[in-house]
Order: sequence, then structure tokens, then C-alpha cells
Amino acid sequence: MILLCELLKNWPCTAEGGDIRTEIHAVTDHSAEVVPGSLFVARKGRASDGAAHIPEALRKGAVAVVTDSASPPVLPPGVVSVSVPDAADFLAHACSAFFGRPSERLSVIAVTGTNGKTTVTRFIGQIFKEAGVKAAVLGTLGLWIDGEQADYPLPPMTTVPPAHLHKVLRHCVDAGVTHVALEASSLGLEGGRLNHCRIRDGIFLNIGNDHHGEHGGEAAYLRAKARLVKLADQIIVNRDDPAVLKLCEGAIPAWTFGGTPGDGRHVWIADDGSGGWEAGWCGGGAAVDAPVGGEHNRLNAAAALAAALSAGLEPAGCAGALGRLRLPAGRMQEMEKNGIRVVVDYAHTPDALEAVLKALSRTATGRLITVFGCGGDRDKEKRPEMGEIAAFYSSEVWVTSDNPRNEDPEAIIRDIFKGIGRQTARFRKEPDRDRAIRYAIAGATPGDVVLIAGKGHESGQTAGGVTKPFSDAEAAERHLSHYHGNHLEISGADPVQSVEGICYDGGEME
Repeated sequence: MILLCELLKNWPCTAEGGDIRTEIHAVTDHSAEVVPGSLFVARKGRASDGAAHIPEALRKGAVAVVTDSASPPVLPPGVVSVSVPDAADFLAHACSAFFGRPSERLSVIAVTGTNGKTTVTRFIGQIFKEAGVKAAVLGTLGLWIDGEQADYPLPPMTTVPPAHLHKVLRHCVDAGVTHVALEASSLGLEGGRLNHCRIRDGIFLNIGNDHHGEHGGEAAYLRAKARLVKLADQIIVNRDDPAVLKLCEGAIPAWTFGGTPGDGRHVWIADDGSGGWEAGWCGGGAAVDAPVGGEHNRLNAAAALAAALSAGLEPAGCAGALGRLRLPAGRMQEMEKNGIRVVVDYAHTPDALEAVLKALSRTATGRLITVFGCGGDRDKEKRPEMGEIAAFYSSEVWVTSDNPRNEDPEAIIRDIFKGIGRQTARFRKEPDRDRAIRYAIAGATPGDVVLIAGKGHESGQTAGGVTKPFSDAEAAERHLSHYHGNHLEISGADPVQSVEGICYDGGEME
């Protein structure tokens, strides 16, 4: 509980009606979360204006309402009406204050980038745990404390809203956590979700082609990412990514990381040429067993090591922990039967898909078969690019649905096919994702690798406004269990050879 006047102190605002010494028992911008005694912040969202939900908030017991409207609403007697310049910024401030400004008692590491946020934050958590530091990881896969998933309810978002963020940070403080690694999405940064959260280190991984449509263009996307430069006390930068260097131009990184040696406070991890890693940092280095594959994961590990060294952890111990890193669920997640390797990965951007395909192409002894699609209602420009990348690296490609949302799956598939050009890969379409996975595995032979890309850890598929249970990993395991020497034992299924779809062998699409 906190008095309303404590939240308004030193904040530019106008308060009318009611008593500013009213007790506040919750702060939220979602009317569904209002409880008696709540402060309801009616901010403008992407899809709706919070002002439309003020009546519901009042019915549920809100005692004060905050808006940034030029015409504040008329409220019932006794309810305080507060006008502020920026409701979203006030929301972040109020939530932080309500929970005792927990970020100031933690070392918060915020990781941003088009790809790799989940992997890097989990790597940071693993390195800190081995160093005896109690750390939490917060992001796409929920809350993890000291290496264990916490039974803590959170909205399914990469960067949670302020009302949830500061509450969970308070939970971490109470649990004895000293460091938190969290994912900072472009949408979260643009929406001010990390405002008034004390961030010690901001890590910039990479800049790719994703979420442009949701931001209204590439420039707006880059501006959202760049907000982390101002929010963080210091930044850690991928020196191998020109777009990151340009985004952070003018700021002096506390640390840099990459795939080659460098001067100063720089961390690097490279392939040693014999299946291991060479890790180095200013004044030291070590040979490390390679726990995961792919150049992109070496960079992810370098970013995590840089975060650990920035936190003052002992370098040699951190380097030793590198050899025991584990990827999170849905990131290069492998299963195998009778010589058929199936890999499930979250790669849903051009850069991520290319990184995974490049890594798998180096280890596959047979064909590389790819199953993927693209999400609906966003980033249409990346679809043909992903089709071109899949064609370049793969022997065979099954183009299917990802999360079509409110778009026609066939239209999304047509966009993907626009990028195929004259590539030699054999392409087929199968909008039903489960069938596409089944057919890809059925057509594989020992030595082949089947990549199922795009959804990774996700447990549902959204189409037509409805989300139904679906897991790539579960589908792959189910169909792989029926594999017996280049055919699937599935009763009632048509032979793979008779599957209807578009085939492409370097000529015209049928």
C-alpha cells in the first residue's frame, strides 16, 4: 500500500476531486486487473485507448484515474482524477514506486537484438549460477531463478508491462536475487515498459529485419532499439554487427564482444578448428569445449561472457562455465532416430534462419530438409527473403503455416515463393503444419537433417483469431517415433508421393 500523494510527489500533474492521501493498493493499466483501491492509468495503447475502460475500472473499485488527455474525464465524487503529460511514463514510475523501486536493489542486465535475446539471457543465468551468484532470467520463457523455472504467473510477452515487471523484480529481491537478465524487445522499449527501471548493462546483439511493420517502418524500429542506450548505465556491444555499431554511434561501450580478438575490454569466442572454442578477453584466454553449434551461438556465448565480466565475476571460472552452456527449449533442439536428425528452432527472421541453416549445413552428412512458414499480419517484406535463404541452403523445403493470425495462409505462402527465384531446392507447400512436418520426416533418409523453423518453444498456433495447441517438438517426436527406414507407419495416410502441393525444381512453379 502507498498513498497517492507519494506517487504524485515531484511529478508534473494536476489532481482534482477526492483526496490525494487516498490509499493505493494496486497500480495497473488493465481494467481486468483492477481491484478495490486501485490506481488505474488510462494510457493510449496500440489497439485501444485506456479511457474507454475507465467505467469498468470504476465498477471494480478504482479510487483514482490517471490520463494524459487534453480533456480529463468526469469521474464520480470521491475518485481522484489525475492529469499527467505522459500516462505511459507515469505508469512505469508509479509501478516502480509502488513496489519500492526494486530495480535499484538489483543489477539489471537488459538484452536487446532482433535475434538471440532468449538464448543470451539464459546463458547469462547459467554462467552466474556456476559462479555462485543468485540470478534471475526474465523473458519469453517466463521467470527462472538460479537455474530453475519459477512458478510465477506472467503475461506471455518478451518484455512484460510495468505493473508486472516491478512486481516480479520485487519478488526477485525478496528471494535473495542480486542480478536479473531480462529481454528488452523493441515493442517493450518503444512502449516505455522499461522506463524507471534501473538498468546497469544494456547489451546490443544484432539488428535485423523484423517487427518493422509493427513499428511503422525501419526508422521507428531502430529508434525503439536505441532507447536502451539512454536507459542503461553502460552498454555492451556486438563489434561484428555494423548496424549495431551505427545504432550505438556516439556512445562508448563499457565492453564489446565478437568472433575475433580485439583490443581493450573486449570478449571474443572463435572456432578453434578442431571442434572446440577459443575464448579470449583483455589479458586472458582459454580453450573451451564447444557445448552448442553455430557461429551465432558462439556470439551469444561471447555476449553472456561479456556480461559476466562486466559484473566483476572471475574470468577463468566464467570461461569454464562456457563449456557447459545449454540452449533453451526450442533453440537448436535436437532429436534423432535411425540416423534422422530433427532440429526444432525458433528462427523466424531472415538472419536467424540463415544462421541456423548455415550451422546445420556444416554438420549434415546427407540432405538438409527445411520446414518453415512466416507469421501473418506483420513484416511481409521478410517472407520472400526467407524463401530465398531456405532455397539456398536446403535440398528440400516444405513451406507451411506459422501463425497466420488473421491472414490467409495461402497468401503468406505465395509471398514466400516470390523469393525462390531460380534456386535449385525442391519446394513443396503444405499449409497444415503438422502434415508438413510429417511429410518432411517421411521423406528423410539416414544422414539427413530436418529443420523445423519458426515456432521453437511455442505451444500454440494462432489462426483466424483462435489459438489452438500445437508444438513443433511434440509433432516431430510423434512423427519420428513412427519412422522405420524411410517410411512412416501412419494408418490412413496417403503416400508422400501423392501429396498435393507446389513443387519447384528450378523451373516454373506448378
